[in-house]
This record gives sequence, structure tokens and C-alpha cells, in this order.
Amino acid sequence: MESTSSSCHGDTRRSRSRSGGGGSTSGQAVFTTECSHQFHSRSVSGSGSAPNGSPVARWRELPSLRSSTSTSPRHPPAPPAASAAPASQPFFRPMEPRVFDDDDPVDRTPRPLREDHHRGGAVALTTHCERPALAWDASADDFAVLVHARAPGIAGGASAVPSRAPLDLVTVLDVSGSMVGTKLALLKQAMGFVIDNLGPRDRLCVVSFSSGACRLMRLARMSASGKALARRAVESLAAGGGTNIGEALRKAAKVIDERGHRNAVASVVLLSDGQDTYTVPRRGAANNYDALVPSSFAYGGDGRRPAAPVHTFGFGNDHDAAAMHTVAEATGGTFSFVEDEAAIQDAFAQCIGGLLSVAVQDLRVDIACAHPGVRVRAVRSGSYASRVDADGRAACVEVGELYADEERRFLLLLHVPRACAADDDATRLVRVACSYRDTATGRSRSVAGEDAVVLRPRGEVAAERSVEVERERVRVEATEGIAAARAAAERGVHAEASEILRSRQRSVARSAAARAGDSACLALLRELREMRARVADRRRYEVSGRAYVLAGLSSHAQQRATSRQMVSGGGATATRWGESAEERSVAFATAGDTTSYMTPAMLDMLDRSRRSRELLRRQQHTKERRTF
Repeated sequence: MESTSSSCHGDTRRSRSRSGGGGSTSGQAVFTTECSHQFHSRSVSGSGSAPNGSPVARWRELPSLRSSTSTSPRHPPAPPAASAAPASQPFFRPMEPRVFDDDDPVDRTPRPLREDHHRGGAVALTTHCERPALAWDASADDFAVLVHARAPGIAGGASAVPSRAPLDLVTVLDVSGSMVGTKLALLKQAMGFVIDNLGPRDRLCVVSFSSGACRLMRLARMSASGKALARRAVESLAAGGGTNIGEALRKAAKVIDERGHRNAVASVVLLSDGQDTYTVPRRGAANNYDALVPSSFAYGGDGRRPAAPVHTFGFGNDHDAAAMHTVAEATGGTFSFVEDEAAIQDAFAQCIGGLLSVAVQDLRVDIACAHPGVRVRAVRSGSYASRVDADGRAACVEVGELYADEERRFLLLLHVPRACAADDDATRLVRVACSYRDTATGRSRSVAGEDAVVLRPRGEVAAERSVEVERERVRVEATEGIAAARAAAERGVHAEASEILRSRQRSVARSAAARAGDSACLALLRELREMRARVADRRRYEVSGRAYVLAGLSSHAQQRATSRQMVSGGGATATRWGESAEERSVAFATAGDTTSYMTPAMLDMLDRSRRSRELLRRQQHTKERRTF
């Protein structure tokens, strides 16, 4: 709604068209209230009421569309007085500037000079051969070597401000008509938790969308005043309209691309409970979901990394899981399925726990053959880009970003020749090394790992196999099975999809790692069983199976935890192939928390969320008892 301010008698519509949204022709900024009335700056500062007679809070100092130009690292400019106002003050949203370079300056506190700010010091690289020995006169065409990389931990945990890189976070929140009521209240509660757990060096921007998209607040540092501004922005959310995911992501990309200052870590969180009907109109079964992804958020053909990963959250059972998974996959983010709407805060907490503990960026693992006869035949690296040289003598994997204590495992398949006199009872297969940027110090580092070596006895060779290698092999094969089952379910062949997953279940169960009680293999078995139930027929697959399967694929492709918060007794209750009631209850109790890829910081933040939700429940219960 456009209106003319009775205080200044200026036409705000004309002012906006001439200035590109930043102010009037006379240099007066224009501000918009939540009721959509617009005011020139002098009418906001000098008037106590809106044109319709509603009260307007007086402004002691007008909110600025641009942060101060001061760049003093130790004394950043104070936030505008408006953001320091108490949370009860009405939330006034200034018109969006033409360029989103009005972000708060970043904290330039000097980074640690010492290299021991991490508990583990540096990325740890190790190798494991599938067998410790290969007969002297034998050769192998697909000899498996596992390369294992582990990021250092952050001293003091994610809350230790000097030990981690600050975060630029853009939250993109669906406020379409279907979010009205409980869903919107749960979203506001979850955002309150996120705001509470961001540090003063982190910056947050809130974008809401329905039929269109709107930046509710600039990218602001989460000082006390910045948090107050963010809470008012979140409380101002109101549901109504359609679902325009494409426009929302373009708005988020504009925030990320045009910011005047940059923290070391940047990320986008997208939540939606619906289906985009603006950017991706329905035309039969095929949809071009890639059209939802802004160019700066996608991987470039020249190897350019996305400006920020987009971590997507499908909220409830009516969202478009294929769209949300595509956005996450295209940007290097993860896709989480929040079937249990009451658990959205836990899902956000798990993600934020990782983002607030990024320890490594631009990680690249290099592999070089050490023996002249050894060749790299293939690299099984999931969603991470890998390359094998034409002669097979070298390979690399582009890993990118790791959270503190996070791990990545990659399988190399090697050609190993017969031994020769120079091998001296052992063959050095490959050398591994990595390079990366330490986010806490901003410095580039290089680390050499263990060489992979296999013994070459001339006599009989024991059949002993590495549990580490076997665990990764069955995980990779299970992931391939999940992808095949998804493809079958999309074709409507649900019996085939179920049989594929049953076959993978049996393979995992037969593995030595599972028989030895390996926790990762047992969790994978539970996951496959849950997927099998949810792809069994078209109805269950459409309601929740597709989202659950895609969240699993996202997790395994990146080896990163995704949230699959499920409704106990929902979706997969109908057919459990002979499982007892006790077995079903155990499956439901564990299926929502797949911890195989969880890091300590993610688990810690998830625990904080659950404790805060329990405290809130107790407070509400106490209040209700007092009422009665």
C-alpha cells in the first residue's frame, strides 16, 4: 500500500521511483511500518501519528539505511539508536536500498597468533588398506585404500569466541498462508533460539517470503542491540500469500553478494512448508528446480565455489522435497526433513551448531602414487568433486569446508602390480597430503598424511580385512542403493524400491563391521529399514518417503548430519515386516537422530535446544496451573 504522509505532503510513490528505493528526491529517506504505511524521514521524526491516526513511536535518531563509514577495527560505529530500543517498540522496516551494502562492519579483533588454539592442531590425515598384506606374486585391480581426514577441534567449544570464525547468516523464512497459526509460532520460537546463540561477532539478516520476498533487517552484528532488532523483526512475521522460493533465494543472494564487509564464514538457511508456484510452474512430472538457484549460489564451470551454501529445511509433509534437495545439492548445503513440526528448533540448532564451529575451508586432498607400478583407477568421493589424472598417477578431492571435529572418508581403488625386488617386503602405494585455510587464523596450511603401505609376504597371506575400509565400502554401496530405490519409487515401482533397500540391508548386516556391533553400521541398518517402510507404496512415499530418502541422500553424499525429525508412529507405522511393537518403538526413538556424522558442537547445540524447550514447557505448565 502506498500512502502520502500528511506531515510532509510528499508523494512517497514518486520519491521511490526516482531514487531507486533509497529515499526521496529531496534526500529524505522513506520508512515503512508493518501496516504498510510509508513516511518521509521528517514525518517519522516529527510526527506522533500515522495518516490513519495510529500512534507512531517518536525517533530520537533515524535508523540508517547504511552503516557508518568508520572502519576502526577496535571501535566499530555504534548501531543505530532504533535497534537499541526495547523489544516492545513497534518494528519499523525501512524501504530496501537499491544496493545491500548497509551491513554492519565486522569485528576486526586480531586473530590468535599461536598455532595451538586448536586441540588437535591441524587436519589429521590417515590411510587404511583393505588388507594389511598382498601376496608377493599377486596383483590387484581394485585394491581399496581409505583416506580419512579429520578437522581439528575448537578449544573451548563453539562458544569460545576467540577460537572460531564469525558467521554471516541469512535466514530465509516462509510466511505463506499455510504457515499461519502453530507453524509460525514454532518458527518464531526457533528463530529466537538461533538469535540467542549467535555471538557478538556473528551477523544475521532475516528475509521473509510469501508471494514475494522482503529483507526485514540489514545484516547486523548480534550485539545486544542487534539481537533486539532481530527479535523485533522475527516477531513482526505474519503469514499470508503464496510461496515464491525463487524470489526469496534471489533476495538472499543479493544480501550475500552486495555486503560491504565479509566474515570468514557465510551461510543461508531456507525453510519452507510449501511448493514454489512462481519460478517453477508445474508442467507435467519434470520440473527445472535449478531455476530456483541464483548463479552466485551455484558451482561455476570454472571451479568457482558458491558464495554461500544453502541449508534447506522441508517443514511438515506438504513441502516440495525435490526442490529443497536440489537447492541444497546445487549450493553445497544440506537438506533436512522436519516432519515433526514441533522439532523445528532442534533442527535449526543442529545446523547452527555446525555453522558456528567451521574450522577448515577450501580443503583439498591430494593423492600421488608412490610405487611406479601403482595406478589410481577411481575415487569414491560422494558429492565432492574429484579428479584422476589421465595416467592414473595422481588424484585429488575438493572437500571445501569442515566443521570442528568433522570427518571425511574417501575410497581409492588402486591397481597394485606384482611385487619386485625393489619392494623389500612392502609396497608403498600412495602418498596423501592436504592444503586448506584455517578459519580461526586466516592462514593457509599444508599437512602431509600417512603413506599407504601394504606388506608383500612370499608365503601364505591371512584373510584379515580392515573394519574401517569395510565400513566405508558398505556405506557407499548402501548410498548407491538408496539412490536406486529413490529412482524406482519416482517411476512408481515401489515393490522394486523396497527390494533394493532390503538387499542393501542384508549386505550391511552381513558385513564384519555390523557383526562386530559397529555403531555406524547399526544406525545405517535402522535408516534403511525406515526408508524401506516409507517407499513401500505410493501414498507413504508421497507423504513422507521422498523427503526422508532425500534427506538421507543429502547426509551420506556429504558425510554431514542432516535432521530427520519424525513424528513418532507416523509415516512408516503400517507395515514393519514382522517387527515387534518394542522394535518399532526403538526404531522411532532413534530414527529422528541419526548421529553418524554429528560433531560435538552440533550435539552440544542440540542439547541446548532440548533443554530450552523443556524449560519453556515447564514454564507454560506452571503458568497454566496458576491460571486455574
